[in-house]
Amino acid sequence: MSKLPIYLDYMATTPIDPLVLEEMLPFMQTQAGFGNAASVTHAYGIAALKAVETARATFAQTIGATPESIIFTSGATEATNLALIGASRFYQRKGRHIITLATEHKSVLATCEYLTREGFSVTYLMPKPNGLLDLETLKAALTPETILVSIMHVNNEI
Repeated sequence: MSKLPIYLDYMATTPIDPLVLEEMLPFMQTQAGFGNAASVTHAYGIAALKAVETARATFAQTIGATPESIIFTSGATEATNLALIGASRFYQRKGRHIITLATEHKSVLATCEYLTREGFSVTYLMPKPNGLLDLETLKAALTPETILVSIMHVNNEI
């Protein structure tokens, strides 16, 4: 029997934590309900909505936020679009300049390209040879028009 390789792509997908599985399992089984939280015309949907709102409140409390400020998305690309486009449009009266790294996730780069077509300017910084951001380079790129800096903490692609 050959040994399985070590899995190092936890940014893409990861095994489910047993505690999370325990909480989610009732909503994945027919006997306990598998309703859509947006379909509140029946008991399964109402139960699903209650579970989502409970999760939202629990998560908000964990990070010191309000439940209303927690938005669930279908994934990273949707979350990126919501954050970058939303913030850019909201702050566009204060400026139209965005800064990001040239090595950012594809969803960030694509969203920044989209925003340039809306009239925003984007500065793409190059990381140092070790992959880190040079803070002096970032500081020099800031302008009075800068409304957003989008830099990931850890890049799983390099």
